[in-house]
Amino acid sequence: MLFKQVIGQENAKKRLIQTVSSQRVSHAQLFLGPEGSGKLPLALAYAQYINCQNRQEDDSCGHCPSCIKFNKLIHPDLHFVYPVSKTKDSSDKPTSKEFLKPWRELVLENNGYINLTDWYEKIDIEKKQGIINADDCNNIIKTLSYKSFESEYKIMIIWMVEKLFHSAAPKILKILEEPPEKTLFILISENQDVIINTILSRTQLVKIPKIANNDLYQELHQHYESDPVELKQIINQANGNYIEAINLLNDSETEKKNFILFRQWMRHCFQNKIAPNLEIISEISKFSREKQKAFLNYGLRTIRHCLLYQYTPPTTIKLEGEEMEFIAKFSAFINASNALQFTDEFNKAIFHIERNANASVLFLDLSLICSKLLKIGRGKQ
Repeated sequence: MLFKQVIGQENAKKRLIQTVSSQRVSHAQLFLGPEGSGKLPLALAYAQYINCQNRQEDDSCGHCPSCIKFNKLIHPDLHFVYPVSKTKDSSDKPTSKEFLKPWRELVLENNGYINLTDWYEKIDIEKKQGIINADDCNNIIKTLSYKSFESEYKIMIIWMVEKLFHSAAPKILKILEEPPEKTLFILISENQDVIINTILSRTQLVKIPKIANNDLYQELHQHYESDPVELKQIINQANGNYIEAINLLNDSETEKKNFILFRQWMRHCFQNKIAPNLEIISEISKFSREKQKAFLNYGLRTIRHCLLYQYTPPTTIKLEGEEMEFIAKFSAFINASNALQFTDEFNKAIFHIERNANASVLFLDLSLICSKLLKIGRGKQ
């Protein structure tokens, strides 16, 4: 992948290119940033640039044998590790190598802009949680013990390193701290807080910010036919997340469904209607875990919009139609007395979903909590 194919992130590109030109490539780097910011595309472009045989001042040549193989993700000195789980077609103890074909397909189809939901759907483990296991850690050590095949650097990209199983992490600490000569680790993460400290301490942090709205607009306007006003609204909702922007463009029906379901859920919570809520909970429980998290994240955005509606001009909220009408009414029950508690409870629910909590029990409990919080917020403006 070329740097010019990465959306925005000009400062990050310059810093990475500078490490190569000054011959100060750190052997273990952590690319940390929010979803959809372009961490994996930057890692791929960086890896390609480092090993390009005809390197330009600001990008790879894109035409040398090394670049051609990197573009197809088939270079023998480019290695990947990512979260996996057992599937009907995998071994009992699967490793990343078993899923290399779907990994390449997904990354190439999306130019590297992927998230865990995309990956879990691709390998059909939507209702499971993938991990980077001990066998993958052993394979990292084995793979990097060999000499490079063609290029100056062997490169190991560990995607979503926060999914590294705690008991497996000690296996790679030594090679991460003292890797073989001309070996580069690029670790990619969205949540620094859940990365094991011994891993963090052995890496150089490279912070990747959200994509600037102007860069996002230029990219989407160039490749998608969409009304400019609608496009700007989508970009504001995406909040610097290219993956979310694409999802909003291509899957507006899902967003509409989340809105309708969330509105019904909150109405039943306020009215303490258990039976109708059980029907909603049953429907949500059939979602994949990633979609359950997306539903709760929609709720978090709604809470934020309610606060904005109360304390800022209406133009601050880039919504319209039924959604805006709902925000106007629902904001009467969301304020400083309960907004933080709503946020904490929704985030706790997301945390427990990631750890395979029973969805029916979780959402029933959350419904009861929401009922109490809505009563607290009523009339406390």
